[in-house]
Amino acid sequence: MPGKKILIVEDEHDIRELISYTLENEGYKVFKAADGISGIEKSRKINPDLILLDIMLPDIDGLEVCRRMKRDENLNNIPVIMLTAKSEDSDIITGLELGAEDYITKPFSPRVLIARLHAVLRRKNDVEMDEDHIITVHDILIDIKKHEVLSEGKSVTLSATEFAILSHLSTNPGWVFSRSQIIDAIRGQNYPVTERSVDVQVLGIRKKLGVQGQYIETVRGVGYRLKSE
Repeated sequence: MPGKKILIVEDEHDIRELISYTLENEGYKVFKAADGISGIEKSRKINPDLILLDIMLPDIDGLEVCRRMKRDENLNNIPVIMLTAKSEDSDIITGLELGAEDYITKPFSPRVLIARLHAVLRRKNDVEMDEDHIITVHDILIDIKKHEVLSEGKSVTLSATEFAILSHLSTNPGWVFSRSQIIDAIRGQNYPVTERSVDVQVLGIRKKLGVQGQYIETVRGVGYRLKSE
């Protein structure tokens, strides 16, 4: 998707320049920040289409940057991919729970980076270009075109991934979708994502929906369903 604006928030110069070179060769408009505060300020200034955000930063870490962005109504719809040299599940899970779309563990190949970036941008574009359609299940209202969700009449802010999962479950209330089916539906069949990631995203959706979250049911050994009325 040439022409899209990508912000790289990475303190290591060599890695930042390598990512920048890779993305520019793909036709992206690249912006860079070397620390968390600068990353937030630059996001407000340029309104990027996607942010590549390192977890280990010199001032505030990437998790805190993500937390602040997702609380900011002007930034919370910008997709975030976390970059991490850590492999601990706790950091990865925390990032996803905060609203990051995905994560990439260092070291990574340029091809993997581009594949994941394309998938996240494609999903965001699919949501933006979807037909005007409103789905109502229980006291949950999903506006596909506006990318808005209301739970008991109150606005709920979901990440693009969370929104895609909830929308997919709502297309067939009562139908059980396996984790792999959910992954195929929201990512594309060749996209590398784990079933654990789906579990974390569903947990986040439930929390944000409040009482209405109880209608997203776990079917042990199979997957998830949105309970029919």
